[in-house]
Amino acid sequence: MQPAQRRAYERRPIPAVAVLITVLAAAGLGGCTGSDSTPGPDDGASGDSGTAVSAEPGRYRTLPEACGAVSRKNLQALLPGAEQDDKVYEGQAAVTYDIDRRDGCRWKVETPSGTRYLTIDFQRVVSYDPSVSDDDRAQETYEERATAADIPDATSSPSTPSASSSRSESGGASDSGSSSASPGSSSDEPGKGDNSNKSGKDGKTDSGDKGTGTPSSGADASGGSDESDTASADTAPRRLDDLGDDAFLNDQLITKDSGIHRDITVVFRSSNVIATIEYDQWTTDKKHIPSSQELQGKAQDLADELTGRLNE
Repeated sequence: MQPAQRRAYERRPIPAVAVLITVLAAAGLGGCTGSDSTPGPDDGASGDSGTAVSAEPGRYRTLPEACGAVSRKNLQALLPGAEQDDKVYEGQAAVTYDIDRRDGCRWKVETPSGTRYLTIDFQRVVSYDPSVSDDDRAQETYEERATAADIPDATSSPSTPSASSSRSESGGASDSGSSSASPGSSSDEPGKGDNSNKSGKDGKTDSGDKGTGTPSSGADASGGSDESDTASADTAPRRLDDLGDDAFLNDQLITKDSGIHRDITVVFRSSNVIATIEYDQWTTDKKHIPSSQELQGKAQDLADELTGRLNE
């Protein structure tokens, strides 16, 4: 009888333990289910953070190769006399560490009548602020350039001549710009207003030229020139309304002891790319002022070609 009683004793607590375990498990599971199914106060916020929208990237992800962006025909027009040395047309590539962000090229031709320089620069602007698009950042950069060059706003004058109107204009040379640009205003532009750099172009030192290397009106700069070079609305520094998304043209006539030069700068923005053209003519003959109309027309023709290159 003793073994039977022991077996009964051992079986008696099993049902109670199983019930207790079942109850506790059910209670615990129910508590966990309730806490998970009840939305917390931060649930909505976490969902909103995933829907944040960044500003759109710019249209361009790469840049054209600068030294190959200008056609041979255009180079022949911009650099008369270069046909004597075909290597001139190859240009000199700018030093850059990322050609998809910046690229440039420079050409130079020397002739008995003077020296001409052509420089082009492409800059692809990227905004690192997710709330500002590449286009908007590029427009800010462009406006800073226009302000630094003292280019008047499009609304500051009754009319803004278009690029095509100035190119089709015929007649004598006219002053481009020094009358409306204050001395030193071009110092913030790449390659402009830097007398030491400009002097280096023609191989002359600037020790005796700095005092006279300032923008001036055509009448003052001519020194008895036999050409008429008075300022006009068609050739003065201005905004261009038919080139890219935004564009301006600057024209400066500068005299030095070593000679006289006219510097044409065309800057235009197409989406998130800013293109800069610098076209200069130097001469030691102060009686023959480089023509605004000729140089501006050729620079704007090149700008038209470069807009097409960007869209290829």
